[in-house]
Amino acid sequence: MAGEPQDDCLFCKIVGGSIPATIVRETETTVAFRDINPQAPTHVLVIPKAHYRNAAALAAEAPELAADVLRETRAVADEEQLESYRTVFNTGGGAGQTVWHAHAHVLGGRGLEWPPG
Repeated sequence: MAGEPQDDCLFCKIVGGSIPATIVRETETTVAFRDINPQAPTHVLVIPKAHYRNAAALAAEAPELAADVLRETRAVADEEQLESYRTVFNTGGGAGQTVWHAHAHVLGGRGLEWPPG
C-alpha cells in the first residue's frame, strides 16, 4: 500500500535504520543520504520517509510530501555549498530507476552535460 513501509525496499530499510547510510539531512518527512555509487563529487539522494513507488506516484498521491522532497534538494545543495546542481527524478526502469521508492538525486561539484544519458 502506498505510504506504508515495504519489507523488500532498500530505502524503507534505510529509513527504518536496518541498513546504514551516510545521512546528510533528515526532517520529519524526508531523509537525505550519500549515494553509494556517486556520479558526481556531490551525489545525494533525497527520499520521502513514506514509501511511494516513484516520483509520479508521489506527486499524484502525496503532493505535499513531493514538495518536501523538492525543498530538501535545495537544502542539500545549500549545505553542500553547490553554486549549481542538478536534481533528477528517474521514473521507471527505462529512465534508470533501479530502487522502487521515490527519490531525487542531487548532483553537483562538476560540470554536468546536456542532454544527459
